[in-house]
Amino acid sequence: MNRASAAMIRGLMRFGPGLLPFADAATAELPMGRLLRLSLFQMTVGMAAVLLIGTLNRVMIVELNVPSWIVAIMLSLPLLFAPFRALVGFRSDNHRSFLGWRRVPYIWLGTMLQFGGLAIMPFALLILSGDTTGPLFVGHVAAALAFLLVGAGLHTVQTVGLALATDLAPEHARPRVVALLCAMLLLGMAVSALVFGLALSSFTQIRLIQVVQGSAVVTIVLNGIALWKQEPRSALIAPGGASAPFRNAWASFAKVGRTRRRLFATGLGTAAFSMQDILLEPYGGKILHLPVAATTAMTAMLAVGGGIGLVLAARWLTRGADAHRVAAIGAVIGVIAFAAVILSAPMEAAALFALGVTLIGLGAGMFAHGTLTATMSLAQPQDRGLALGAWGAAQATAAGVAIGLSGAINDLSAAIAASGALGEALVSPATGYAIVYAIEIVLLLATVVAIGPLVRSPRATQDGLTDSFNLLSSNGLSSGGVR
Repeated sequence: MNRASAAMIRGLMRFGPGLLPFADAATAELPMGRLLRLSLFQMTVGMAAVLLIGTLNRVMIVELNVPSWIVAIMLSLPLLFAPFRALVGFRSDNHRSFLGWRRVPYIWLGTMLQFGGLAIMPFALLILSGDTTGPLFVGHVAAALAFLLVGAGLHTVQTVGLALATDLAPEHARPRVVALLCAMLLLGMAVSALVFGLALSSFTQIRLIQVVQGSAVVTIVLNGIALWKQEPRSALIAPGGASAPFRNAWASFAKVGRTRRRLFATGLGTAAFSMQDILLEPYGGKILHLPVAATTAMTAMLAVGGGIGLVLAARWLTRGADAHRVAAIGAVIGVIAFAAVILSAPMEAAALFALGVTLIGLGAGMFAHGTLTATMSLAQPQDRGLALGAWGAAQATAAGVAIGLSGAINDLSAAIAASGALGEALVSPATGYAIVYAIEIVLLLATVVAIGPLVRSPRATQDGLTDSFNLLSSNGLSSGGVR
């Protein structure tokens, strides 16, 4: 091999990991093909998330004329199951059965719950909209049941699926494997948003039924493929047996490092990024007068921005960046993003709105990756499910509260503004949305304040995260590290 060929090969070896930041996630124990197949469960979770907070949100408010406060409550119902993610993860850590599986039974149970909820959801929504001769309360009950089933299913699948992935991957590759799975979640969101947008570009109730129930079938198929021959069966063990109570396991986990502050910062930042979940598409439709396909495409742009944020965070963390600092930078980007979204209405600038949506995804991706990496550094082999469940519980519970409040705040603020109580300049349908986005900016600034002690704390070094001096210093991305 001559010098030119050798130099070219070395250049390609350096270029490849930069272009494909998750290419090194594969290992001999977990090759790329098997890892990508396992990651299909994240795509179904992303598909369900887009369907709930994106497509159905817009359809219920605009096409079916369901009041936004009812929509907010319905979309927050799936997150009622979120606090139980830590318990589900703990149970999958300690599950004993004759089949020798710990994770698979829980993932399959979650899959069946998703399927059941999606199967009945479109009919429940049609009754909820009042387009029927039957009693309206049936629609409320059926829709609530459908959203609860989907929520319980996706939370179970994601929590235990991530735990299974960390079980299968060797220790040195686990952070990269988790990052790849997060990227697949965003890919599932982006692809689903585009497909739903095209399928519902000419909205009919029959098409809505086909799209939602088609999603139920896709969920069963993809999750079945993802689980096939993934978890090795251990020695057949009779169910039952002694295991530490959940409260004891949680007490031990909470004592490591500054777990409670980390989870609080995770929840606060997630709430800040989540209040817009049910408002962005209606904002684009009612305020900027964008069609269904365009507003659904905004959800895809949100996912694309999240993917970019995930890639940037992965590269910085690989180079030794402090995980908490990366999360804080994501929060600061979110402040800029929501400011752009607010300004898009008075400027009537759809392009500025699109930029703001993309930056929201970018900041949220960096924030999620940073907090997840920090949390995973605490996980011991016996409590991986508990650690992932605790992070997911903090994240999803905060998102549920934020989503539930956002619709009510939007409606109340819009009514007050319309009455003229806030002044003639604010008598606009965009005022309610702008107030919610302003609250999100305040929460993101508070998140940066909450993360600060985690970056500076000497305890972070004991957790595998080195101490850093200035939270957002210009050279901060080259200091600190994640081992």
